[in-house]
Amino acid sequence: MHWTSDTRGKVGGGVLLALLGAGIPALVGAALDTHVGEPYQETRLYFGSERPGGREPVGEGEFTRFLDREITPAFPEGLTVHHGHGQRRGQDGRIVHETSYEVVLLYPEKEAQERGARVERIRRAYEHRFLQDSVGRSDDKVNAAF
Repeated sequence: MHWTSDTRGKVGGGVLLALLGAGIPALVGAALDTHVGEPYQETRLYFGSERPGGREPVGEGEFTRFLDREITPAFPEGLTVHHGHGQRRGQDGRIVHETSYEVVLLYPEKEAQERGARVERIRRAYEHRFLQDSVGRSDDKVNAAF
């Protein structure tokens, strides 16, 4: 049997209509749904290591002790630490290159206010202890599943 282009189009369209009528849109929609998990808040903290006045930078051991004593007790469920090399403009206008640490925290969105207060305590403690101008913070709403 020989199919013409007109017939093929009609047959293909008929098959597509049959599939659509059989509930395929629900399957396709489910496959394309990227909403996974529950609403969470993702907070990223950016810790620099350079200290003013020519003092030694915050060492990895010092940062690890700060992490163990201040951050982990406030977020015992878990966190992620990234080691990096950053740069920023210092108060004198010069570019400062430094070792940096990024800490990623995830917590339920419904706990954002209380957890945010913990984050602010951590930021103030690091700034005070290591003579930092600031600890950077960014927040995003995400969906997470564990």
